[in-house]
Amino acid sequence: MEKLHRSSIFPENRLPDGGKILQDGKLLAASVIPGISSFLDEYKTTSEYEYKKLATRQGRIMQHAQIGFRTLDRTLDAARNIHAQVAEAGFRVDRYGICLDWSMGYPKAARAGRPKGTGLILDNEAAFAELANAAPVAPHFGDFVIGMPAAIENTIAAIRAGSTAIGNLGQYFTFELPGWQDDIETTRVTVQAIALAAAQPVPILIHSNIDDGFAARFTDLASALGAILLETYIVDELIGGKVSHCYGHTFSKAPSRFAFQRALLKVSKTPGTMVYGNTTAYRPDEAASYAALAAYLSTDILAQKTEGSGHAINPVPVTEAIRIPDIDEIVSAQVFCGTLIKNMAGAEQLVSTVEADILAERIVEGGYFFRQRVLDGLGQAGINVQDPFELLLAIRRVGAKRLEQLFGPGKQEPAGPNGRRPVEPSPVLEEVAQRASLALARIPENLKRQIADGKLCVVTATTDVHEYGKRLLDQTLLSLDVSLQDGGVSTDPDRLVEIAANSNASAIFISTYNGVALDFLKLIQAELDKRNIHIPIFVGGKLNQVADGSNSNLPTDVGDQLSELGAVVCREVEDFYVPLAALCNHPAKEEA
Repeated sequence: MEKLHRSSIFPENRLPDGGKILQDGKLLAASVIPGISSFLDEYKTTSEYEYKKLATRQGRIMQHAQIGFRTLDRTLDAARNIHAQVAEAGFRVDRYGICLDWSMGYPKAARAGRPKGTGLILDNEAAFAELANAAPVAPHFGDFVIGMPAAIENTIAAIRAGSTAIGNLGQYFTFELPGWQDDIETTRVTVQAIALAAAQPVPILIHSNIDDGFAARFTDLASALGAILLETYIVDELIGGKVSHCYGHTFSKAPSRFAFQRALLKVSKTPGTMVYGNTTAYRPDEAASYAALAAYLSTDILAQKTEGSGHAINPVPVTEAIRIPDIDEIVSAQVFCGTLIKNMAGAEQLVSTVEADILAERIVEGGYFFRQRVLDGLGQAGINVQDPFELLLAIRRVGAKRLEQLFGPGKQEPAGPNGRRPVEPSPVLEEVAQRASLALARIPENLKRQIADGKLCVVTATTDVHEYGKRLLDQTLLSLDVSLQDGGVSTDPDRLVEIAANSNASAIFISTYNGVALDFLKLIQAELDKRNIHIPIFVGGKLNQVADGSNSNLPTDVGDQLSELGAVVCREVEDFYVPLAALCNHPAKEEA
């Protein structure tokens, strides 16, 4: 690949001064007084940072729950009831991850007319404070705050509400809000918000979920750890803050999940936020999902028992596979988790960590190698790697794939993923390969031949940052000799249609997750109509959306409505085979 050059990364004549941005953040901090939430008051602590350190010393495993319905009243009710019911069962929810809607990422003045997902929208600082004081549980504003265009106003509101864990820096690198292309402004307010948090009189954890960032796009776990080291360098060393990392969505293999926690512990300067549930392992079959829940929780419990890292563990209700869980389902998952922790007392004595530690050392070594190569490579390209603004923006613009291709820790291997042999392959690679293989095994041979002979070109994209479904699509389609055009993640409908038009695509494939399936389809169809393009749209993933005027605030399935509008609805990968084959010159009927 060609080497990086500053002019190709930063074509702009002038960029904001990183030093001034830091100074602006520090000056702003003087007007932001941290609030005292019910959690801080209940446990007589200054911050979640101190609380986590104490819990780790005591050997107590913390529990994390995700909440965030569409309305504030519903979310407040959930916060109170989940805490009370779990406490009544004899357990404790230590922290709440507040699922803000992605539209919260826009500055408040720019939200009107923007698309909305299924999450919570807080209209003012008072709403932040009310939520933070609903129960004595640490309020974690983890998404669509830092790393978004609204980073300043949302960070200030969270700090004043008494939140001392704010994120999600990982989203900065991969998430693009529909209709917002100003990455310079997003980077400026991100750096300023981190500086603002760093200048507070109490420690504020800058949360980063690596599965929402580059980790889900890297093919090597050593690269994922290297990204953590780069974030630590930027937040801790260049800005003076405290970054805290989350992982878990895509860590489906118990050995690497266990080892990664130990690798992360070796390089972290702060306690972790939480270990997220391995939700990519969930299936519509409830029994299979419960097995996945028990498997990852057992791994995380043993990891904390053998060497605590301060991460709270996250029992995600199995209904997450199909929709947003309701209050009673969250309570059941928390009680399940607390009971499992209790029943696994002493289990750490049965576990040898020798192999995990060997793997952890390899991951750490590769991570440091990657971190240094990225800094050296960007420095040689003319990027000021001591300026947090330039470094963040450069990493974002170069992107995960090219960073790993150029600087990855694995040995170069043209046939390997991203052109390298991974130090430790990402579990996502194996999981996607297995699921693609199973899906391909279910297609009749005549349809395989027909699709392969059809010389089709399709565009694949996602409506949000979740890339798992797109990876599965890409691998399955490539195995059928379908030519792919990368529509990207968090794609705007107009950009997606432009890619389809320029490539003369036969179809558009959309993987969706965040409850915008119906609205996104309508926007794509409108863009296609403008260009007088008539190609089918295949839609899969979480086919749900909160209906206007809904009393429950829970999303409902909109698959039938998508079909009525003309979309090809794919609830499983295999659902696209027959309609895709029909696009070929000589359509054939599916064989029995």
